Amino acid sequence: MKEKNLQPKSRKYIMAKDFRRNRMLYLMVLPVVAFYILFSYVPMSGIVIAFKDYKPMLGMWRSPWADNGGLGNFMEFFANPFFGRILKNTLLISLYSIIFSFPAPVILALLLNEIRFKKCRRVVQTVSYMPHFISLVVVCGMVRQFCLSDGLFNNLFQLLGMNSGNSWLQIPEAFRTIYVGTDIWQAMGWNSIIYLAAIAGVDHQLYEAAEIDGAGRWKKLLHITFPTIRPTIILLLIMQVGKTMNVGYEKILLLYNSTIYETADVISTYTYRKGLLDFDYSYSTAVNLFNSVINFALVIIANKISSKVSETSLF
Repeated sequence: MKEKNLQPKSRKYIMAKDFRRNRMLYLMVLPVVAFYILFSYVPMSGIVIAFKDYKPMLGMWRSPWADNGGLGNFMEFFANPFFGRILKNTLLISLYSIIFSFPAPVILALLLNEIRFKKCRRVVQTVSYMPHFISLVVVCGMVRQFCLSDGLFNNLFQLLGMNSGNSWLQIPEAFRTIYVGTDIWQAMGWNSIIYLAAIAGVDHQLYEAAEIDGAGRWKKLLHITFPTIRPTIILLLIMQVGKTMNVGYEKILLLYNSTIYETADVISTYTYRKGLLDFDYSYSTAVNLFNSVINFALVIIANKISSKVSETSLF
């Protein structure tokens, strides 16, 4: 009984002693904690709007609850005739990004690591990083000009003997290719930095031992370099899967038009139109909450699969 009574006191004593000893560190972390409380946790109370018929004049708490026990906004979204289309477009663009965009920086990092001339490698790195620093508005403006009927893409096709007089941004089937291709061009170099940093941590003695055993550059890449960065690849892949429902709507808003809604309209752009253009805040909040729940579930599933298959996971 005495030990049980002393245990809480001892914990409090240890915590108080640790606070006194590291009080400057606690003061340094205080602004960060305050930031996340104010801008990440306090705004979570706004989720209640998804279950209400929100009226700005009444406020968040005084607005009436939505129909069907507060689930009216969700039911309206699921019953929407465009629900299947925007869900399909969101999943397909995310899937194409994972298949094509995600491996691109990994491949670039592995190729850069194999370049032995340092000056050449620095030039390639600099050139590949540059698109990241170009404003998205400028990039989309360039893409629009390139996709015109007399733009760069059609001129290149004419040189190859394939004449196409149409604007590529007027062809629904071409939008996903344009979106993923420009995403690779703009983000590949910048995203390769983390993989290059992981490769830099490889022990060179492993390469020397492999050379003694007769391994060439291809064998060293497969059996030393790639296995070393594999945990980094897996962790970033899990995080990418967690963004499946959050397709970059800014680029889509700057590129799409009503003629390609069939393949370009995604959940985030639909939410933008309903929330900011139609002022239906409750409906757009419900859709965003649906996205967040699906993303959270995907992260949990991907993390669970990864922990069983590769013994690498986020948590």
